Amino acid sequence: MTTQHVAAAQAAPALSFPEGFLWGSATAAYQIEGAVAEDGRTPSIWDTFAHTPGRVANGDNGDVADDHYHRFREDIALMVRLGLTSYRFSIAWPRITPEVTAERLGPVNPAGLGFYSTLVDELLAAGITPSVTLYHWDLPQALEDAGGWTNRATAERFGEYAEVVAGALGDRVPVFITLNEPWCSAFLGYASGVHAPGRTDAVAALTAVHHLNLAHGLAVAALRRAAPAAKVAITLNLAWVTPETASAADADAARRIDGLQNRVFLDPILRGTYPSDVLADTASVTDWSFVAPADLAVISAPIDALGVNYYSPTIVRHWTRERPKESADGHGDSATSPWVAGEDAEFPTQNGPKTDMGWGIDPRGLRELLLRLHREHPGLQLMVTENGAAFPDTVENVDGDRCINDVARSEYLRTHLVAVHEAIAEGAPVVGYYVWSLLDNFEWAYGYGKRFGIIHVEYTTLERTLKDSALFYAEVIRSNAVPRVLP
Repeated sequence: MTTQHVAAAQAAPALSFPEGFLWGSATAAYQIEGAVAEDGRTPSIWDTFAHTPGRVANGDNGDVADDHYHRFREDIALMVRLGLTSYRFSIAWPRITPEVTAERLGPVNPAGLGFYSTLVDELLAAGITPSVTLYHWDLPQALEDAGGWTNRATAERFGEYAEVVAGALGDRVPVFITLNEPWCSAFLGYASGVHAPGRTDAVAALTAVHHLNLAHGLAVAALRRAAPAAKVAITLNLAWVTPETASAADADAARRIDGLQNRVFLDPILRGTYPSDVLADTASVTDWSFVAPADLAVISAPIDALGVNYYSPTIVRHWTRERPKESADGHGDSATSPWVAGEDAEFPTQNGPKTDMGWGIDPRGLRELLLRLHREHPGLQLMVTENGAAFPDTVENVDGDRCINDVARSEYLRTHLVAVHEAIAEGAPVVGYYVWSLLDNFEWAYGYGKRFGIIHVEYTTLERTLKDSALFYAEVIRSNAVPRVLP
C-alpha cells in the first residue's frame, strides 16, 4: 500500500459493527487451569498424553499451565481492562464427575462445580457474559480406558454430564456450547495420533466422528431440559477448502476433504443425514454400522447458533505420486492420512505470509465460510468462537514498563475482523467474535513453545502482561469498530 493509500485509509471512517455485538476471548480448561490433582479432579486423556514421553514438545504438560484455577480473579480483572463483553471458557469434565465410568456418571463433585459457579458469578459481577463450552478435549481417562469416543457409552455419559452442568449453571449462563472442534477429537486423536489419546486407527476415527455427533445431540436435549432459557450451540473448526487449480482432479480432492472436514459434521447436525459421498469415500474403511436408526434424529435437534473457528485456509490438490506427499493442512498437523484424504490428495505448502505455526494467512477464508453458512443454512445465528495466531513476541522494557510488541498479531486480527465485517455487510448473521486466546497457554502437542495469547504469560513467574495486540483489541471493543489500517 502506498503512502497515499495509507493516508486515505486512515482518514476513512472505521468499520462499525452492529450494536450489541459480542466482543470476547476464549480459553480451554486444560490449557490454562493447572491444579490437575486438586479438589477431586481425576486425570483426563490430556494428562495421560502429556506425561507420555515423546508426545508433547519439550516434555511440557498442563500440570500448572497458567494457574488460572487459582488466579482467575486476576484474569477477570485483565478482561475488564480490555473491555471484553463475553468470555468463552470450557468445563473440565474430570472436575465434575471424577469417578465416571462407561456404565455410570458417578457422583457429582461439589468442589469442581463450585469453582465454575464462582467463576460465572465473578464474570457477571464484572459485566462479562459467560459462554460455556462443555467439552474442549479433556475426556476423563477412565472413559478412554473403556474405548473413549469409539464407545457409544461415552456419548451417553456426556449427555448426563451436560445436564449436571446446565442444572448448576444454567440460571446464569446464557450460552452453552456442546463440543469444541470434534474434528480434532476424532481425526487428530484417533487417526493421526498427534492429539490425545494418540491412537492411529481408521475405523476408530470414523466411529469417534459419529459418537461425538451423537454426544452433541444428547447434550442438546439435556440442555433444553436443564437450562431452557439458554442458547445452545456447537463449535466446529470449519475449513475454507480450495482446490489448488481448476482441474477436475484437484476439485475432486477438495470435495473429499470438504466432506470429511466440514460436511461430516454440518450435515448430520443441520440436515439430519450423513453426506452420501462421504459414506462412499469411506466405504473401504467402514460400513458405518455404528449409526443406530434413531441417532440422526437425536443429532439434528435444532440449535440456536453455530460457532466457527478459523485460522488458516486449506489448499488441496491431486497427488500425482511423482514426489513425496505434502501435508501442510490448515491445522499444521498431518491429520488427513491416506484413508481420509484418499491416496491421491495432498496439501501443498502455501506461499505468502505464515504464522509461527507455519499456517498460511488468508482472511478471505473466514468471510467465505461465514457466507457459505449463511447461504446454506439461512437464519442460523453465527459466532466466530476462535480466531487468532501464534507469533513470536518481542519483550521490551520501555521506561521501566514491560511491553510486548506483536504487531503481526494485531494485523492478523485486524484483517480477519475486516473479513467478519464484510460477511455481516453481505447478510451473514454474525453476533460475536472471540479472539484465541486470552492468555499464552499450553498449546497441546506443541507445549509452551507457541504463543497465541493477547496477554503474555511469563511461565517461570506466571506474570501476565498485556501485549500490543491486547491494546489494539481493547480499542476495537471500545469503539465497536475495526480500523481500515493499523494505527
